[in-house]
Amino acid sequence: MRDDVKADADTQEQMERNEEVAESAAPQGDGVPDDQSVTEESEADDVSRQLDEQRDKYLRLAAEYDNYRKRSMRERQEAGSRAQAELAKQLIDALDDLARVAHVDPAATETASVVRGVELVERKLLKALGAAGLEIVNPADQTFDPTLHEAVATVPALSKEDDHTVAQVYQPGYVFNGQLLRPARVVVKQWNG
Repeated sequence: MRDDVKADADTQEQMERNEEVAESAAPQGDGVPDDQSVTEESEADDVSRQLDEQRDKYLRLAAEYDNYRKRSMRERQEAGSRAQAELAKQLIDALDDLARVAHVDPAATETASVVRGVELVERKLLKALGAAGLEIVNPADQTFDPTLHEAVATVPALSKEDDHTVAQVYQPGYVFNGQLLRPARVVVKQWNG
């Protein structure tokens, strides 16, 4: 009888092992995926997809900004070149006149007509530059303005009312579209009373 008990125990043990193997190999639950695990997987896929979309948007935006920066720099350079070409175009007539004055025969031309020709060229140049935005700062008998004038000397003022008034302009100044290119170099009256 001992052999029977031993055989029954071996059989019982074998059956328990088979059940353990079957449980570990069989799908958990009823064989249908758990709703929570499916939801977690789909949420992970959604997050991954959204992350990829955002990364793609970022890369496109960065490329678009880089293209914008390059395009605007190129456009600024082209605008500067066009503006310089327009100014040169306005000066061509005055340059032609200057060439005619420079190549006159001194023996056959009177000095007064040469001086008159140079004055006309100067007017034409100033007109062209004025049309481009250049203003001359010539402050004779005006109050000294340190933002537009540079005092190179002083002279005594005859009255207190003349204090800080421009007595003489050594060199005119120039303003181009509101930007000071060169201050007027002036002599300023100073009251010492």
